[in-house]
Amino acid sequence: MNPNPAASRTVYKAFGLTIASEIVLPELLRESEQTGEADVHIELEELSVAWNERSGNDAYYAFGDGEFMLNIEGTGIYRVRGGNRISVSPAAEAEETAIRLYLLGTCMGALLFQRQLLPLHGSAVVIDGKAYAFVGDSGAGKSTLAAAFLKLGYPLLTDDVIAVTLNRDRVPFVIPAYPQQKLWQESIDKLGMQAGSYVPLYQTKFAIPVASQFWKEPVPLAGIFELVKTDEDATELRRLRGLERLPTVRYHTYRQFLISELGLDHRHFSTSVSLVERIRMYQLRRPDAGFNVDELVSRILAAVDEDAKISHG
Repeated sequence: MNPNPAASRTVYKAFGLTIASEIVLPELLRESEQTGEADVHIELEELSVAWNERSGNDAYYAFGDGEFMLNIEGTGIYRVRGGNRISVSPAAEAEETAIRLYLLGTCMGALLFQRQLLPLHGSAVVIDGKAYAFVGDSGAGKSTLAAAFLKLGYPLLTDDVIAVTLNRDRVPFVIPAYPQQKLWQESIDKLGMQAGSYVPLYQTKFAIPVASQFWKEPVPLAGIFELVKTDEDATELRRLRGLERLPTVRYHTYRQFLISELGLDHRHFSTSVSLVERIRMYQLRRPDAGFNVDELVSRILAAVDEDAKISHG
């Protein structure tokens, strides 16, 4: 794939945005017709000179004038600016799946920051008309848990990047991303799925299309469950209260290092305060040696049901 200024554009929908892209993005929902200017433009552009001017001593990231640049050796150079433009300079030997992985991951997270949204790192599903987010470190089981909810008929809102926005009353909403999950082979086996029918992304991680179970409208965020692996044998669910909630939101913000680099500390803090004031937060501690995903689902559904009873008093 080589930069081609004359490349045709396809219009997609993701994160509440219309995206006109010179790169084919099969993960995203295509727009049948475009009305007006697209919110975001993804274009092919030669970026090696711009990278050399910006990069300094960092091999991966560069910042300046509100821009964010990313350089992944063997994949490509990316530039995100203005909250409305992502430029990509693919490496000659780059796999298209790898190009899209960083484009729809780190670069989209940076763009959401630039558009003054709060991106969290995790998955979100819809339960009884409200959004519930699962956050945690890599390998904690976020996507596996979301996939288990999908098997029970609960729709997916987003996987990997959770875009949170505040309405006029500062009520948090989750904006749908696109109808795909990313699951490790271990998770696919645990859920009784067949890896052979899915597109490999890297190593033993696969792209799982979920178009039939995708929720396409923004949904109020009602709760966050932080998944934590422990040395204990039993699963424990506890409510997060008081001052421990704000650090949890910051820690699980997608690519949290971008907060300070993009000058967003004050805005992030303000948004986080509004968030924790209006939702319930939990920590779900599960055994590191393995976990029963059905048990986690049951614990979460019980907590959601209990919250609903309290709310309706």
